[in-house]
Amino acid sequence: MRNDGRQANELRPVELTPGWKKQAEGSVLVRAGGTVVLCVASVDEGVKDFLRGRSQGWVTAEYLMHPRAGVRRQSRDGYNGRPLGGRSHEISRLIGRALRAAVDLKALGERTITLDCDVLEADGGTRTASITGAMVALAIALHELRRKGLVTAPPLRAMVAAVSAGVVGGEALLDLNYPEDSRAEMDLNLVATGEGAIVEVQATAEDAPLPRERVDALVSLGLEGIAALAAKQREALTQAGVSLDALRPKR
Repeated sequence: MRNDGRQANELRPVELTPGWKKQAEGSVLVRAGGTVVLCVASVDEGVKDFLRGRSQGWVTAEYLMHPRAGVRRQSRDGYNGRPLGGRSHEISRLIGRALRAAVDLKALGERTITLDCDVLEADGGTRTASITGAMVALAIALHELRRKGLVTAPPLRAMVAAVSAGVVGGEALLDLNYPEDSRAEMDLNLVATGEGAIVEVQATAEDAPLPRERVDALVSLGLEGIAALAAKQREALTQAGVSLDALRPKR
């Protein structure tokens, strides 16, 4: 039994609340245990210079921690001369890569969708919660573009989600909270589709190297969690009035 009463293969309680930011093209408030992230999708016409004239769009992301997301206030990145932290930049790029894998950029046309992921409360797994929630916000924004006739071809390849797994005290655990993450022998972040196709794996041994079979077991554990998260995403999209079938090519 873990410090919060969960089984080894059990996710923290997950809530995805769509429509939290009324002015945005898409938004979701994500709660994963004690972690809370606001994910907002904004659509802008046009693309950066490196994509101009190529008849395709772009999906990007910005990730930031609220100054009081943790137990003590931290200075806000990018404020009063403080540069964007390396961690924030790295996670922003991860979220962007994950979501671009989910979208047919040609179908999007020359427009940019930016996902802002603001961590309001942090208890581990903030990057994975951001990806899972941002995917729902992105799907809602794509639905709006289709509804308005601005995008005609189905723009969504697949829904993606993300989860952490790790080895703590020699045991493989799913969806680490902060106390577990802080003492893990290995920490792994997995991005994949609900059908089990892998987008990205980030894994680090914090102590001694682990054999390949232990890492493979963590990936398998993570894929179980992502299948459950995909069901939560579908529920949130249904609540938002979004049909996934209308966003994806017919199979």
